[in-house]
Amino acid sequence: MKFIDLFCGCGGLTLGLEKAGMKCMTSIDNLKEIKNFHYKNFKHDYVACDINNIKETISVINNYNFDMIVGGPPCQDFSSAGKRDESLGRADLTYKFSEIITKTKPKYFLMENVERIKKSKILKNIINRFKSNDYYLSAFILNAYNCNVPQDRKRYFLFGQLKGQNNSLNFFVKKRLSPVAMTVRKYFKDTLDYKFYYRHPRNYNRRGIFSIDEPSPTIRGVNRPVPSGYKIRPNDPNIKSLKNIKVMNTRERSLIQTFPKKFNFLGKKTFDEQLIGNAVPVNMAKLIGESIFDLIKSKKKNTQTDLFGKNLLVLPNEVLKP
Repeated sequence: MKFIDLFCGCGGLTLGLEKAGMKCMTSIDNLKEIKNFHYKNFKHDYVACDINNIKETISVINNYNFDMIVGGPPCQDFSSAGKRDESLGRADLTYKFSEIITKTKPKYFLMENVERIKKSKILKNIINRFKSNDYYLSAFILNAYNCNVPQDRKRYFLFGQLKGQNNSLNFFVKKRLSPVAMTVRKYFKDTLDYKFYYRHPRNYNRRGIFSIDEPSPTIRGVNRPVPSGYKIRPNDPNIKSLKNIKVMNTRERSLIQTFPKKFNFLGKKTFDEQLIGNAVPVNMAKLIGESIFDLIKSKKKNTQTDLFGKNLLVLPNEVLKP
C-alpha cells in the first residue's frame, strides 16, 4: 500500500507504517529544517509545504500515486499540555486535513490526535464531512503501552475507507494489542544504569520521579533537569533523596518513542526534543498498519458502529498490570 504523510514531523507515523509493509511516497510538512535529516533516514521524497494552503498541498499530492493519506494535525489546541482552546487557530489544520482528504479522495486515510479531541466540536464536524463524502469510519483510542511502546500515551485515531463498515478496523487492532503494559525496564532490557528518573511535570503538584519498572509518562517536547527546589511527592517512588535521579537524554527519549537507535536527528536539543515529543510512537503506528492489512485481507463484518460512544478506548481482552 502506498501512502502520503501530512504533518510528518520527524516521521514516527511514516516509519511505523513502513515497518508494517507500506510504502511512503512523500512526506509533507511546513518545516524546512526537517529536510536536513529526512534523507538520512528515509528514501522517499520530502516536500516543505504550507498545509494551510490547500491548493498548493493538493498540487503536491497529485504528483504521486497513493492509496492512503495519513497525518497528525497539530494538537496543541486540544491537548492537556496546551491551552485546550479550539479558537486559537491551530485546530483549523484539522479541518484542512479533512478538506484535503475529501478533495483528493484516497481509498483510505488515517488521522492521529490527542485523546481530548473526542470532546471537540471539530471532530464531530469533520466526521460528518467524511461521512457525507462516502467514507466509512473507524474511531478508537489506544494506549501506547499496549503497542510494544514503554510509555503511557493515549492517542485518538480515525481511519476512513471508501468501502466497508464503520468501526471495522477496531476488531483487528484489538487482536494485536499486548495484554501487558510495556515497561521501560522490559523494553530497554539491561542497557540502563539507573532505576529512577525525572520527567518534568506540567505543574509541581504532580509527580516528577518515575521508576523504570513502569511505563514512562507521556514524552513531551520539554526536557529539563531536576529543579534544585524539587521536593519528593507522596506519589513519587519510595526514594529517600534525589542524589542518583537521572534525567533521560534526547536519545533515550527517542527510544521511548520506539525510534531506532541509529535514527538521525538534527543535533539541536530543543528542536529535536519537540520533534520527538510530537511524534507518533513508531511501534504504535506499526501495529495500526498491520491491522489495516488484516482488515483488507478479511471479510469479517462488524456490528459496533458508534463513533462517539464510551467504548472508543480499545483495550486487549485481558488487561494486566506491568
